[in-house]
Amino acid sequence: MNDPQQLASLEGQQYLVLRPTAAVAADYRAVQDAVLPTLPAGTTHPHTGHVTLRGFYEPERLEDLRAVVRAWAAAQHPIEITTDAIDTFPAPWQIVIARLARTASVVSAYAALTAVLAGTDFRRLDERPVDDWTFHLSVVYARTLEADAWSALARSVTREYDERPTEVVSEAEFVWYAGGVEHHEVLPLG
Repeated sequence: MNDPQQLASLEGQQYLVLRPTAAVAADYRAVQDAVLPTLPAGTTHPHTGHVTLRGFYEPERLEDLRAVVRAWAAAQHPIEITTDAIDTFPAPWQIVIARLARTASVVSAYAALTAVLAGTDFRRLDERPVDDWTFHLSVVYARTLEADAWSALARSVTREYDERPTEVVSEAEFVWYAGGVEHHEVLPLG
């Protein structure tokens, strides 16, 4: 993230994410490159595709949280991710997403992280049970669009894939926001 308002809204938060770099990433960039020019200037979006596995708010216990996340990563096998569709999270969120398949490895990784975190009291953001989580990459945050413009965008981008981009991610990234800056640490899996 590099938008000052977005950075301010994330201050003190931490995220564990997967950052695809091959087929899923290339497809994500192609979709984002096609959608962004159709939207009003100032529409926000991630500058790098990422799959969020967890969000936290632990500005005072950052090192403790990092230790737990590092231990999870060391025990975690590489994770297969596959894009199923371009989809949306409807109003009030109004986010265009690349929805991922619920591959055995991504579901297992999420469940393993849940098990590791169960023994902690870290403050988790928007945590959901694995059965309720939609694995995805956010393409565009279109919350500022009027209802009609949002509906038109959602109709124009939503599609299922016949040939689904797939890749294996061999590292996770721990990202935290402090002092108006995004910081990160790459964590090899396994």
